[in-house]
Amino acid sequence: MTANLIANLRAQCGGPRDGALLRFSLGNALLAAGDAEGAADELRQAVTFDPAYSAAWKLLGKACLALDDQAGAAAAWQQGIQVAQARGDKQAEKEMTVFLRRLG
Repeated sequence: MTANLIANLRAQCGGPRDGALLRFSLGNALLAAGDAEGAADELRQAVTFDPAYSAAWKLLGKACLALDDQAGAAAAWQQGIQVAQARGDKQAEKEMTVFLRRLG
């Protein structure tokens, strides 16, 4: 099922529905399937489409951590915390703050 979901999401990339939500969904599916590198690429696309997408920053940090890229994870979460604070997204801010603390 995950392979079908990934294939369906990839088929939409570059089309009229391409955007932050599509790339976030694809990154989430790839991460769940164990493809952290592919997930990180798609999540970077998501935050390029929408730099204020705090959930994408949070998941990008997790993908970087799965790749053993602690600096990348920290950078993603720091950016995500700033975005969450600007949007008033307290829950995302708290979660990423905890993740960042665990790195240190």
